[in-house]
Amino acid sequence: MNHWSEIAEQLRQQVDARHHAREQGLQACRKATQLCARAIRSLHRHEFDACRELLTQAYREISHAREQLRPFPQIYHAGFLQDAEKELVEGETLYAIVLGDALPEPDELGVDVGAYLNGVAEAASECRRYVLDLLRAGELAHAETLLGVMDEIYDELVTFDYPDAVTSGLRRACDALRAVLERTRADLTLTIAQKELENTLASVYQALQEQQT
Repeated sequence: MNHWSEIAEQLRQQVDARHHAREQGLQACRKATQLCARAIRSLHRHEFDACRELLTQAYREISHAREQLRPFPQIYHAGFLQDAEKELVEGETLYAIVLGDALPEPDELGVDVGAYLNGVAEAASECRRYVLDLLRAGELAHAETLLGVMDEIYDELVTFDYPDAVTSGLRRACDALRAVLERTRADLTLTIAQKELENTLASVYQALQEQQT
């Protein structure tokens, strides 16, 4: 039984190390997720420098989580790290779309394929909010450009016709994005039609004013 006590002590030390790594990684992932949410909020407010800094901080937190969890594959792949990576991809992709930059590559962010694909899908869906802001501001050309980017992202994502276990549930994200695209296209079409009607009425009114004078 003395031998069993030695075995138990060794196992306890291993479990303690796993537990410590999980707590450290979980805390870093939670912080990264919060930072990404704040970054997206800053982006919608056109606070681009603040957004960039928050995304950089989120990347550091995720890197710290990876370092803590890498020795323990069963915890590394438990899911919460991949969820944080997906939020980072969403923030980085949305930032690139809005500013007209090239999309970040998976290797650049160091993320899993599933996290990357789902993050890009969520970024395209989140882009609807930015498009609506542009419509309210009367920036129809910019809104149309962003809708085109959203379309391009969707057209590529739907070609990943693999089981959800391989793509981390990408099909559901694509279904959600398709619905967002349909609503956004309808909103843009209606706004353009209204603008054209306003321009036509303004032209008619101007012509009548000139005839009276």
